[in-house]
Amino acid sequence: MLAKPNDIHHVDEAELLTRLRQGDDDAYSAIFREHYPMLVVTATRLLTERALAEEIAQDVMLELWRRRESLVLTGPVRAYLQQATRNRALNRIRQSRTAQRGEVYIKGPSESPPSDSRAIAGELQMAVAGAIASLSEPQREVFEMNRTKGLTYGEIAELLGISVKSVEARMGRALKQLREQLAPWLPDGGGW
Repeated sequence: MLAKPNDIHHVDEAELLTRLRQGDDDAYSAIFREHYPMLVVTATRLLTERALAEEIAQDVMLELWRRRESLVLTGPVRAYLQQATRNRALNRIRQSRTAQRGEVYIKGPSESPPSDSRAIAGELQMAVAGAIASLSEPQREVFEMNRTKGLTYGEIAELLGISVKSVEARMGRALKQLREQLAPWLPDGGGW
């Protein structure tokens, strides 16, 4: 018999995982109760929409159940679930951005700017996207979390499990690289 919910910390995590892999509903429920609230908080920080964050957290927990038999963890369950939630939330942000970009092509010609402006805007958008894509993964992640989602360096540090100084260093390198690559598009002395 699995321990009561308030005794969850006394149950060995390895035992819970073994039972989960065997399809034990009580083990899954215990893991869900322990970690779901933290997953919602993690997703809410990235998405700023509670309902969407809850959906992401539920998807992660459902995926845990689906993959239970083949699940191989190299660290704590909490770290695995938090990383999976973070990844799903960031994927949702990317999907949303892609959909927003596609709206430009869906709108009719009456809503479009003159073709010269569109061409220049398109070139600039491609240059910016290319410059951001050329950043290293850690730099791009910090840049997007700050500039796209509006997260503070402290929030980013907490979500990524790194120091604020590391966030500052990654952002500094990202901005320097972006300034260099986008120099032809920036006015003299223009900042990023």
